[in-house]
Amino acid sequence: MTRVEFYKSATGRGWQGFQAVGHADFADHGEDIVCAAVSVLTQTAVLGLKEVIGVDCLVDMDEQRGSLLCLLPDELQEQDWNQAQLILKVLHIGLLATEKDYGNYVRVKEVLHRENESSIIRLEKGWRKYKKR
Repeated sequence: MTRVEFYKSATGRGWQGFQAVGHADFADHGEDIVCAAVSVLTQTAVLGLKEVIGVDCLVDMDEQRGSLLCLLPDELQEQDWNQAQLILKVLHIGLLATEKDYGNYVRVKEVLHRENESSIIRLEKGWRKYKKR
């Protein structure tokens, strides 16, 4: 199952980012339309944040584990933050629609973002560049 968590900002300004983890296991590798849908939605959101808005967000991808983490930097200007929220909202709506149709394979939830509890952030604090593992 693929689990997607949207991290609510501790300041109440919206989402700080998201993380998708796991393979949907709807079908065999290469034929899994659910996993492909989640991948396309999440990777397009990252591209929108980076290439359209120009946000230098933290992105960590691990293809083996089937995980993608994307976090917005705290120091974003208000306009960029608001545009990023639109992209994350579109992602959220797309994933909720996928969960509605394939709920046995995808789960979407919101959780409070707690930077000090994330091992990835603790290990690479301050790192704001794309890195593929």
